[in-house]
Amino acid sequence: MTTPSNGSAGRLVPNTAEMDYRILKTVASYEQAQELVDRLSDGGFPVEKSRIVGTGLRSVEQITGRMTTGRAAGRGALGGLWFGLMIGLLFLILAPASGLMMILLALGFGAVWGAVFGALGHAATRGRRDFSSIQVMEAESYDVLVEATHITLAAQVADGQPMPEDTEGTR
Repeated sequence: MTTPSNGSAGRLVPNTAEMDYRILKTVASYEQAQELVDRLSDGGFPVEKSRIVGTGLRSVEQITGRMTTGRAAGRGALGGLWFGLMIGLLFLILAPASGLMMILLALGFGAVWGAVFGALGHAATRGRRDFSSIQVMEAESYDVLVEATHITLAAQVADGQPMPEDTEGTR
């Protein structure tokens, strides 16, 4: 598949399986693509006839810190607290007589078991991954695609022209 280099409206896009889509515009960021589709929507264009496609994808992993068994246990305990709170509230709803003590017990058990499982999970890696990170997918550029039958109308609306009256019923 070739990566488009500019945003000339109407260019054929390879490998679009279901429908014939054309590139309305190629932009550098997702926010710009989102802004273009929003402009189409504000202009009355039937945006369900469009797509945003990222090209030149790459995986970026931002390292957020060092991971130790203690830190893994702490994160597990926090997750366990949330789970314990959910279980405690469920018991409170189903058995109101259990009272606040059931919530506190569920919080305690959730934190302990979360810490145990967090520490065991980290220890199981045997030091092969002693860091935490956040992984995201990024694209070099984003194509705003529109069904071929609507490309001319989309280009007009994107340029700020109003929707023609006779197309209002085609949405």
